[in-house]
Amino acid sequence: MSNPVVHFEIVTKDAQASREFYRNAFGWTIESPYQGANIADYTSISTNDSRGIAGGIGTPPEGYDGHVTFYVGVTDVTAKLRELEGLGAQTMMPATELPGLGFSIALFKDPQGHTVGLVSIPAEGEEK
Repeated sequence: MSNPVVHFEIVTKDAQASREFYRNAFGWTIESPYQGANIADYTSISTNDSRGIAGGIGTPPEGYDGHVTFYVGVTDVTAKLRELEGLGAQTMMPATELPGLGFSIALFKDPQGHTVGLVSIPAEGEEK
């Protein structure tokens, strides 16, 4: 089974400036803000095109510079993190349930140090 890219994220010290840049540069819509996992001032982003995926822009926690990353959909975030660690990845944030949203996320660094995310999705053929 393949795992699709389902979300992108831009976490930056000036989230509002980034929102304005991407809105003006690509016509993206700034959606409703919500509290991400340890990320303040997090806002959903719609790319307004069914061929693309949605994302988010937010402010990092104190002491963290931020990242630009993509999230891969997997059916079991914790199990996939263990598998990835066996391939040389390092867990940055373990599986974290997002309150009220019904799914969990995690972050890891690939063997070259790039930040990548995981998000739980239903198995093929199952509904969320």
